[in-house]
Amino acid sequence: MMRCALPLVLGLTSSLLVSLSSFAKPVEPLQFTDGQSKTAIEIVEKLASRHYRNQTLDDQLSSRYLDFYLQTLDPAKSYFFQADIDEFEKDRLKFDDYLKAGKLEAGFAIFQRYRERVVSRLEAILAQLDDEDLTFDFSKDETLEIDRDEAQWARDKTSADELWRKRLKSSILNLKLAGKTVEEAKETLEKRYNNQIKRIRQQDNADAFEVVINSLTLLYDPHTTYLAPRTLENFNINMSLSLEGIGAVLQTEDEFTKVVRLIAAGPADKQGELKPADRIIAVGQGSSGEMVDVVGWRLDEVVKLIRGPKNTVVRLEVLPAAAGSDGVTKHIKISRGKVKLEEQAVKKAVFELSNGGEVFKLGVIDVPAFYIDFEAYRNRDPNFKSTTRDVIKLLAELEAEGVDGIIVDLRNNGGGSLQEATTLTDLFIDQGPVVQIRQTNQSISRHYRSRNKARYRGPLLVLINRLSASASEIFAGAIQDYQRGIVVGAQTFGKGSVQSLTPLNEGQLKITESKFYRVSGDSTQHRGVIPDIALPTMVDKEVVGESSYDYALPWDQIHAAPHAEYFNFSMVLPELTRNHAQRIDQDPDFVFLKQQLAMLQESRNRQEISLKESTRLQEKKDLEARGLKLENQRRKAKGLEEYVSVEAMRKENGDEENAAAIGPMEIDPDKDPLLMEAGYILVDLIETLSQDEKPKVANF
Repeated sequence: MMRCALPLVLGLTSSLLVSLSSFAKPVEPLQFTDGQSKTAIEIVEKLASRHYRNQTLDDQLSSRYLDFYLQTLDPAKSYFFQADIDEFEKDRLKFDDYLKAGKLEAGFAIFQRYRERVVSRLEAILAQLDDEDLTFDFSKDETLEIDRDEAQWARDKTSADELWRKRLKSSILNLKLAGKTVEEAKETLEKRYNNQIKRIRQQDNADAFEVVINSLTLLYDPHTTYLAPRTLENFNINMSLSLEGIGAVLQTEDEFTKVVRLIAAGPADKQGELKPADRIIAVGQGSSGEMVDVVGWRLDEVVKLIRGPKNTVVRLEVLPAAAGSDGVTKHIKISRGKVKLEEQAVKKAVFELSNGGEVFKLGVIDVPAFYIDFEAYRNRDPNFKSTTRDVIKLLAELEAEGVDGIIVDLRNNGGGSLQEATTLTDLFIDQGPVVQIRQTNQSISRHYRSRNKARYRGPLLVLINRLSASASEIFAGAIQDYQRGIVVGAQTFGKGSVQSLTPLNEGQLKITESKFYRVSGDSTQHRGVIPDIALPTMVDKEVVGESSYDYALPWDQIHAAPHAEYFNFSMVLPELTRNHAQRIDQDPDFVFLKQQLAMLQESRNRQEISLKESTRLQEKKDLEARGLKLENQRRKAKGLEEYVSVEAMRKENGDEENAAAIGPMEIDPDKDPLLMEAGYILVDLIETLSQDEKPKVANF
């Protein structure tokens, strides 16, 4: 489902609704080239012969293509009229034939109509904003629908004008609540809409072709995309970890630039405030540079603003994922830098927990990414750096410190080298398969195997969350299938497919050609890894994760690969789960987290927002007061001094002064309730296993 994150627009009252056509200037039509026609034919052929999903480009897929194409262009149903949609219907069952033959006329005609509708609408809005007699009545009790997935296309100009009247009013009100005057808000929107018009007019046939053709490729799965030469250049840059920037993977969603994930140990990850699914509203350079509104910008243009030399500061205005479309934006200051291999290195810590008088010493190995220095490896450097080699050293150190069990922390680990996921698993199990890979032709390979005896045989717990993806899911899934350790946390991302780049007549096609399966036969795709014991999470899986994508490949199963099972955790998990539930019911941090989740869910369930200023102010005041109350309840339960006001809480948490400094990220269970609870679960595991079943600690 395409989320319709409405732009921050606001409500006006005006007796005169400006005619769209009165102000629209002609939009230069775009023509596709012979090269693009040939490329379209080539893409259709490769999808049919090489894509993992075996689906036929027929009338049924043609019908889905039209719906998805229109949804991609106008997700909030703000620009097209029902009459436009009715006109497009004549081609609903013909796009399969058009695309097979490289006929792009119909697709380009829809794209052209969209451009004309956007320009005419925004020019009409600009004319309204330029009207000195325009007034905004923020005392009127009315609402704006914010979830338009089920909305109908505007039947006529009157209904479209009413929608945009409310959208404009909403945008002005949001900016006003953020501290701007009405005039300043109008200036911001004038710049935004002028920029959008400029970009629409600057679009070329390469832009049109990408949208037309990717509306087909994305029907196969969300990772299969056509990369035009210009897009391919940016793709290659973003794949390089030496990129100087903030270390964030971005994508366009509706009119916003959305954060997909943060690169482990990158500047944004270290700074700590930017989160996955946050939407970037504006970008500023240095400590005082002008904030440039980027709503409606192309992704490559936003990336250019964010990218910059090392040790320079970039400021982001973001709409937090948890805030909803009517939420208050926040400003984040980040010092740019390079994501270095050594900064992504694994690290360890040791902490002690007491359970009924006995003290247990636990080791933590934080694995932020599955990395390997490929160049040094290819050059046969005996000291090449990799995740597995670094973990071997840490295991030896933890053995020397006499730990009773180990936690492998894979939270926020977006993956990396499949080879490293395999060799890391090798440290904890004896010989056996680690992952199965099924190709487009349905052949299955089990070449990624553990080939040595385990280096560590002691009690093991793997900690995961929604941002644990790809290689992380392979490691966690193998540990779970072998019953080698228990897996704790939140359902993982669900990225269980493999892509390759293939050259085309123009550009390249990134195409999904195979799929990962665990040794149990379960796919890691879509469903990810389900933890043995779940911990609460603030990440909304409806927004973040493979299952949030349109047309993601489904979860399925193949035959299991023969593999050992080291323990029978089904015998002990019920007791571990009961103990866990009793602890978190009383733990102040978990009580607080559950209350935050309840508030967040209330915000997510909202279908409309008020356009009455006093109502919005009261809602904000009530939300802040509620947040302060919950925080003080937590602090009181922990014996900490309570905050006297919302302002005091903000000041101590650094909201007013977003530091750009990015120091080292340390493991501190006292400040990490989820890690602390994972420790208690591991202690329970150590105690619950019978003496005969209890594994030896550290057999190297």
